[in-house]
Amino acid sequence: MRVKKLRESDKRGGKEVLSRRGKAFRWTISILLILYTGIAIFVTVVTLLDSVKNRSDLLKSFIAIPSSVTFDAYRKVLFENDFIRYFGNSLILTVGGTAGCILLSAMMAYGIARYEFKGKNLLSSYLLLGMMVPVQVTILPVFLMLKKMGLLNKLAGVLFLYIAGISMSCIVFQKFFKTLPRELEESARMDGCHDVKLFFRIIFPIAKPVIVTMALIKAIGCWNDFYMPMILLGKKNTTTLTLGIYRYVGQFTRYMSETMAAVVITLIPIVILYFAFSTQIMEGMTSGAVKG
Repeated sequence: MRVKKLRESDKRGGKEVLSRRGKAFRWTISILLILYTGIAIFVTVVTLLDSVKNRSDLLKSFIAIPSSVTFDAYRKVLFENDFIRYFGNSLILTVGGTAGCILLSAMMAYGIARYEFKGKNLLSSYLLLGMMVPVQVTILPVFLMLKKMGLLNKLAGVLFLYIAGISMSCIVFQKFFKTLPRELEESARMDGCHDVKLFFRIIFPIAKPVIVTMALIKAIGCWNDFYMPMILLGKKNTTTLTLGIYRYVGQFTRYMSETMAAVVITLIPIVILYFAFSTQIMEGMTSGAVKG
């Protein structure tokens, strides 16, 4: 009896220790997230304030509230430079790269999830490898490949690479498609629906939450990408927003309001997309969490 009570006491003590550790971990994570959020908000507010300051206020302090608000920096960025061209180049790469990547990754993921063929496991492992290998490791062979293809210093070359980056999207789609009941496809085939029609009319629309989530992640990556355009796009007419802002930093070192205005304009499309599709993003993050 005494031994049994001691065992029960040890179990309760162990649970209390684990509970205390869990609370400490949650508190630590919460504090770190609060600090990160505070820093992000501070940087955003400072960027907005500096973009509407006149030059005298900006030289006095970069964190002070401006004595007067001016939008001259936005006017100079939009109408006195090639910012519109940079914006258009980034838009082409982002929209084209995102659409192509999502479509190809969804089709490939459905094939892996639903069909049996030789090399299926090898293909899945290859996709994981694509996520683990950093782009800096492959940039030299990619550079030489695009040079031989005649796509160096062309938007089509970077667009091709963005579309080819399907590893993460394909894995997420694959896990989602595995949760779908096979009866759905069997009933569609009994009604005379072939595989292509089945995918585009039934399966692809069902995956809308995942599509929106992965599309937003991909779009943010393409929109904010600096490394690939810096290496592969050397001409002025192919400059993207990130490269343009980099040049603004050197051009307007003394007066950073133009650079801050360019940063704010660059952030606007991503912020709009996030708030427009926030509900679908949350659905996409939870889709496939419970496997049927």
